[in-house]
Amino acid sequence: MPITELARRIAARELSSADLVGASLDRIARLDGALNSFVHLSSAALDAARAADAEITRSGPRGPLHGIPIAIKDNYTTADMPTRAGTAVEALTFPAADSHAVARLRAAGAVILGKLRMHEFAWGMVTPPTRNPWDLDRVPGGSSGGSGAAVAARLCPAALGSDTGGSIRIPAALCGVVGLKPTYGRVGRSGIVPHSWSLDHAGPLTLTVADSALMLQALAGPDAGDPAASAAPVPDYTAGLDRPIRGLRVAVIRNHFFDAVDEDVAAAIEGALRFLADRGCTVRDVAVPSLRHGLGAIYAIELASSTAYHDRSLAQGHVAGFAADVRDLVEMGRLVTGPDYLRAEQVRALIMDEMAAILAEADVIVGPASPLTAWRTDESAVSLGGRAESVLAASWRLTYPFNLTGLPAIALPCGFDRRGLPISLQIAGRPFAEAEILRVAHQYERAHDWWRRVPPLAG
Repeated sequence: MPITELARRIAARELSSADLVGASLDRIARLDGALNSFVHLSSAALDAARAADAEITRSGPRGPLHGIPIAIKDNYTTADMPTRAGTAVEALTFPAADSHAVARLRAAGAVILGKLRMHEFAWGMVTPPTRNPWDLDRVPGGSSGGSGAAVAARLCPAALGSDTGGSIRIPAALCGVVGLKPTYGRVGRSGIVPHSWSLDHAGPLTLTVADSALMLQALAGPDAGDPAASAAPVPDYTAGLDRPIRGLRVAVIRNHFFDAVDEDVAAAIEGALRFLADRGCTVRDVAVPSLRHGLGAIYAIELASSTAYHDRSLAQGHVAGFAADVRDLVEMGRLVTGPDYLRAEQVRALIMDEMAAILAEADVIVGPASPLTAWRTDESAVSLGGRAESVLAASWRLTYPFNLTGLPAIALPCGFDRRGLPISLQIAGRPFAEAEILRVAHQYERAHDWWRRVPPLAG
């Protein structure tokens, strides 16, 4: 069940948090041996659930997350569980304190269930050894692959992920769940092991759009430990979900986002666009010319900033213990020069200007979240639009523009390909307009039943 229904039952005393957490733990014990989504389970989860039940009985729920089990990506530090950020290098340690986001979830009454696997230091799109619950021979995406797989397999109702170039939305897309990357600065990042300071975003993965709205409600707000965190007022993200979308202006970026896309994905996205038009939205095609330079720009920024974070590890030789793909990327960052970085930031500024011009005349931008569905674990390249492309480059090609620009974006299921693998729709909007993209996504979701379909592993 989604959080909205679980919260109603807990508030009505039809369901206890202890029973819900116990059911999650039982399900993890039964299914996660094949999935490998969790790296650590909290020994305090059942006690926290019983304490939540006692408080709810005594004074009622604090809010909709009270008593709800939520799992955490392993780059969020926690006071009661180890944090490894996906690395096996034992010499690297992280604070035993709750990150800002985890503290906010606890304050909302959520029960922290455990820590989820991730691609080492939030690099990569594979998240070994986690598998996709729709097909165990396929990847769950990354770097928040454990989060996407666990929510899709119904091991927990929601999870936290982080998103530097698409690492919330990519696993959400490949695993058939909802992934929300808020505006840069909307959710504080203190206590998250950094990847790229100007690209990192924190956000939720959930079963439904309304659940993402509930999670964002708890997470959004100022963070004294994150200088980039915004103090802008936090609206009620659930209040307008049911408002009609008639009259909304939808922009479709035809260059870049549709250049090389799997035919099943393209068909599903065109169907979603027809749905929006049928609901009274104005849909028009636009272009962002500078996106032809976008991949080079984000690579330069991400490589340089990740390498800067790992500078001490490079100097002390710890990088030798990193996984081969991550080690290569961290060492490559030393090849990015100052002029390279400056040019990348100039390209970023051009793309931001072009996106802003589009959103001055449109309310949302709609397109695919991923150009392909989940690939096999033994695949390193795919053919899209008649050209070979690495799965790394293909998988984040449609998500990274909204990290460069910092714009909010959500991925949600919009169909399945001929192999029965999820296809995902992406909706982006103006800065701090999460309520708008959530409303459009919710209106699409409630007219379809994609989110109700359960992966074979979890059936």
